[in-house]
Amino acid sequence: MVTTGLGPRRSAVLRLLVVAVALAAALIGGLGGAAPASAHAALTGSTPAQGAVVDHAPEQVTLTFSEGVAMGDDSIRVLDPQGKRVDRGKLRNLCSDSIVKYGAGLPPGLRDGTYTVSWQAVSADSHPVAGAFTFSVGAPSKTSAPVPQQKAGGGLVGALYGVARYLAYAGFVLLVGGAAFVVACRPAAALVRSVQRLVVQGWALLTGTTVAMLLLRTPYTGSGDLADVLDLGGLQQVLVTKPGAALVSRLLLLAAAALFVAVLFGTYARLQEPAEEPAGQPAEGSAPGEGDAAAGAKDADAAGETAVDPADLARQRRDLTFGLAFGGVIVGAGLASTWALAEHASTGLQPAVAMPVDVLHLLAVATWLGGLAALVVSLYWGPPVERTAVRRFSRIAFGSVLVLVATGIYQSWRQVGSWRALTDTTYGWLLLLKVALVVVLVGIAWVSRRWTGRLTEVRAAEDPAEVRSSDSASSEGEVAQDAQVAESAEAAKDTAAEKDRETEKAAVGASATAGAAAASASPAASAPAAPASTASTAPASGPASAAPGPATSSGKTPDEAPDEAADPARAAQLARQQAALRSARTKRKRDADPERLGLRRSVLAEASVAVVLLVVTTVLTATEPARTEEAVKATSGGQSTAANQPQVLSIPFDTGGPGGKGTARLDLDPGRSGSANALRLRISDPSGKAVDVPEVKVSFTQKAKKIGPLPITPKHVGKGHWRANGVQLPVPGQWQLSLLVRTSDIDQVTEIKNVKIG
Repeated sequence: MVTTGLGPRRSAVLRLLVVAVALAAALIGGLGGAAPASAHAALTGSTPAQGAVVDHAPEQVTLTFSEGVAMGDDSIRVLDPQGKRVDRGKLRNLCSDSIVKYGAGLPPGLRDGTYTVSWQAVSADSHPVAGAFTFSVGAPSKTSAPVPQQKAGGGLVGALYGVARYLAYAGFVLLVGGAAFVVACRPAAALVRSVQRLVVQGWALLTGTTVAMLLLRTPYTGSGDLADVLDLGGLQQVLVTKPGAALVSRLLLLAAAALFVAVLFGTYARLQEPAEEPAGQPAEGSAPGEGDAAAGAKDADAAGETAVDPADLARQRRDLTFGLAFGGVIVGAGLASTWALAEHASTGLQPAVAMPVDVLHLLAVATWLGGLAALVVSLYWGPPVERTAVRRFSRIAFGSVLVLVATGIYQSWRQVGSWRALTDTTYGWLLLLKVALVVVLVGIAWVSRRWTGRLTEVRAAEDPAEVRSSDSASSEGEVAQDAQVAESAEAAKDTAAEKDRETEKAAVGASATAGAAAASASPAASAPAAPASTASTAPASGPASAAPGPATSSGKTPDEAPDEAADPARAAQLARQQAALRSARTKRKRDADPERLGLRRSVLAEASVAVVLLVVTTVLTATEPARTEEAVKATSGGQSTAANQPQVLSIPFDTGGPGGKGTARLDLDPGRSGSANALRLRISDPSGKAVDVPEVKVSFTQKAKKIGPLPITPKHVGKGHWRANGVQLPVPGQWQLSLLVRTSDIDQVTEIKNVKIG
């Protein structure tokens, strides 16, 4: 298997992950940028309607929504032509049965002119929705309050909130899935540093993004100003809302999850440590006699301590595994419920069934994708993964896919509602993209499962005697190869050190020779010592100095022992070389297993697709459900809400005679087919003053279906004003409007405009 030190393999891993992150970023930019416009609660109607011209000021302005919303006293604001707020500042709850309707009262005596209605609300699935429209009293005025252009939940705050939502999903997947992999698939992974980092980073990521989302809720659903994250008053209001309560509950559950992680990588990990070698058994690679000495020292240190009973140790492992599994399911389900209680599942059709199904869906996603991430880091940055662990994860992943399919079918039926909505709505297209990614992911998982099966077949088909002989031969070959590498390294290392040693020994020999010469001039009593001294020093300065001397108890020559003790840098270098040799030996063992190499690559491909899948899922949860969009279209004659608005046309004309220039403003309310429409016409001169003309005529033609022209004769109701009620247009679509204006007996003109009828 590949380890950290394997440069080419690591670069390939990083390249593939960079591609996955780039695709994720493209989806966030391309799909997430449209998310603010995808409100989950849609405005289905208003009184007065968009662009309507009413004869008298209404008593109130009302708004009707497709689903439940949260609104306050400042949620509906009515502004006069000068931009001054004129509503009473008190929200009216006009909801009844399944109708979601709110209003704002207006004072009597409003002047004629164009008024702007600006509204903002939070849908039942926690997403903000806002809009604005205008209506006129008497006649439109030249000035009106500006209509807000920024969508609710848009701008920088909306982008930051969207990124935080994605990272929160990612943290949940890593935390829950990584912990499940350790407890259910590979308990030994509790000792693997890369898996520990993965789970802890998932916990930290989910905690940090939850705090960030809690602080961003105020500007996200309100002003859109990033500085409002420090508004404590707004934060207090957020805490009493359903999304705020869900985020606070998530933080409390994350505190329990921190305790779970501490036990998982603390007590549980210690129980998974391999048993110590029996006393008196020499360690691998130790010199004869060293094992007994080490065993004696260990026995002396452990005197008075009671040995752990293997049966008792197994019981402790079993009990702690059960406790962690039970507690982990409780904490994981609680974290998943914080999404189910505040998003799509909590509103709409069958919420009592949808919320538990959503919890199961999230847990299955986390178990599959989070376990996949844990397997990736184990395969690339950890010790060899056991075949049994891979098989366990394969079975658990297969069960997770079955749960995903079952819960996904129910959620798709609940949110889409019809086959047509899959291709006619944004939600349907995103759902199809998600399904395609899941199919790709399952296909790659099938390849990984084949690699796992081949691993199992190889192990099952081998004869035990052949396995032992092949393992022995492989070990001998590796030991020989390692010895050769070690000898080469030692030779290169000792070549430089030998020169220093010879220089030092030469100096010692010279000193000894000088001492012997001095001793020869001494009394005869010292003569017997001179040969001994000379005999001990002469070899040091002679050619035979390179020959090894008697070995010490540590296996070193008398000359080498002082050198090594006096040179800690040399000892550290030896330790590094030994570690490099062990690492190289481990790499050779891993690279010699082609089945595991194929498994690593297929699992990495799975993880890369999973990154993109998680982005699509995040964008999907921020998009208006197809069932809601279709319901809005149904109430608007099969057209979108944009098409189901009063049509206001401004038509300049010039008859060519004296006073023949002017502008005709035509309002068609509600602008729908199959119902009675009210047509209002106002003629004004170039200065904007209403003027009368001898004759006006209006007709509608639908050339695509060869309908018309349908003549309309409006009735003169005041200076420069005409009106016709009960205008019937049989089918929706693009209609051609013809306006005839006659300003004298001989001067007239016909202007043609296209109008969209819902």
